[in-house]
Amino acid sequence: MLVLRKPVEDDLDAIVDCYKRSTQIHKPWTYPPADVAAYLAEEYRYFLCQRNGGDSVGTFNLSGLVRGRFQSGYLAYEVFSPQQNKGYMPTGIKLVLNEVFNCLNLHRLEANIQPGNEYLIKLASGAGFIKEGYSKDYFNIGGHGWKDHERWAVVNSQWSSTPS
Repeated sequence: MLVLRKPVEDDLDAIVDCYKRSTQIHKPWTYPPADVAAYLAEEYRYFLCQRNGGDSVGTFNLSGLVRGRFQSGYLAYEVFSPQQNKGYMPTGIKLVLNEVFNCLNLHRLEANIQPGNEYLIKLASGAGFIKEGYSKDYFNIGGHGWKDHERWAVVNSQWSSTPS
């Protein structure tokens, strides 16, 4: 059983280790955070973990939340080695979408994915995200240069201004 949980300060060494173990599966798509303490303190950072307190399987981060007439945000996610290709992340993204749409009551969530990152594209598509377009030089990945991204989004069709 998998759960989402918020990071705590005690996660610092474990997350540094997760990124060290995952270098080969992350490059060239992403790089370890430069400031792990700030990474852990991000308001909408979530770890996907085994319910029994096991290692982190992956991480999800929501950013750029805009309320008012937008009710939207952005999603980033990574799996950690050796947990890749075990089917955990599809469960994780479902848990995140539940958090985003049912707890945070957002209307729209966007994921920007580098072309060629078939794993993340498959994960987004399988979770109901639809490809909406292409952004040239969209994001400076780990300070290693600007990368093009595909824009994928999913909309909460049950959204209401008064959450249930």
